[in-house]
Amino acid sequence: MGQRAVPVVLLTLLVILHAQMWFGRGSVSNVAHLRTQLAEQVRQNNQTQLANDQLAAEVRDLKEGLEMIEEKARMELGMIKTDEIYVQIAR
Repeated sequence: MGQRAVPVVLLTLLVILHAQMWFGRGSVSNVAHLRTQLAEQVRQNNQTQLANDQLAAEVRDLKEGLEMIEEKARMELGMIKTDEIYVQIAR
């Protein structure tokens, strides 16, 4: 009985470790799911970073000059200068 106990215990431990690898907290499917979540989060972070960069550039332009204010007035409010012809092209 003593000689059989060691292999049985080792085999039992191997089965437990193998089961944890496939079904436990650090399982293969769990790691794949976490990698998918990470990729999605990185994509969202990149989109947010682009939006932040655009807003920072807009703020910098507003602080530096009137060109951005003039462009916004033309695009959003339809304002035109005196002696200027306004042409709108619909797409």
